[in-house]
Amino acid sequence: MSVTAAMVKELREKTGAGMMDCKKALTETDGNMDKAVEILREKGLAAVAKKAGRVAAEGLIESYIHGGRIGVLVEVNSETDFVAKNQEFKDFVKDVALQIAASNPQYVRREDVDAAVIENEKDILRKQALNEGKPEKIVDKMVEGRIDKYYKEICLLEQPFVKNPDVTVGELLTEKISKIGENLNIRRFTRYEVGEGIEKKEENFAEEVAKQMGNN
Repeated sequence: MSVTAAMVKELREKTGAGMMDCKKALTETDGNMDKAVEILREKGLAAVAKKAGRVAAEGLIESYIHGGRIGVLVEVNSETDFVAKNQEFKDFVKDVALQIAASNPQYVRREDVDAAVIENEKDILRKQALNEGKPEKIVDKMVEGRIDKYYKEICLLEQPFVKNPDVTVGELLTEKISKIGENLNIRRFTRYEVGEGIEKKEENFAEEVAKQMGNN
């Protein structure tokens, strides 16, 4: 059964869970609304959604420098200073900094991406699909699929977590919110790479970071 935007909206209103989590639950249950609600509750996502509306203004700014070549600053917020001092929270913030160094996201979440950037990307992808000889009637659907993949490449929360690619950074964040019991928010980050923007010999420092993380 095809999952529609209206079904996702209905499930989101019932549970307060995130849009992507609702879509995933409906896909798993072949559109069965009641079973999808059960799945979200079992995963604790409905409870997490209630926490998401609470103000998180404490937290930590973490720095990570890899071999003097890549540097990251990231701010992750919690509701209380007590949680900000919690070791599990600190470890999570460090993992987020390492993720940014290794995977080079451009944004935290898809809502942060400027609409003009997406429209430009869609235009490029549409032309690519037509140049590949794809029938015009299926091009739009192909473009939407490729845009979804594009979001997963550039948005931190949608990237596979480098230490466990079976989960996304967003799913890891949800897990930490459920476990710690407070709303947590990856607010912003800055990533620097030596020579970025300057034409130079190709060196994949991000890949090097990911490999080293995998050996930890």
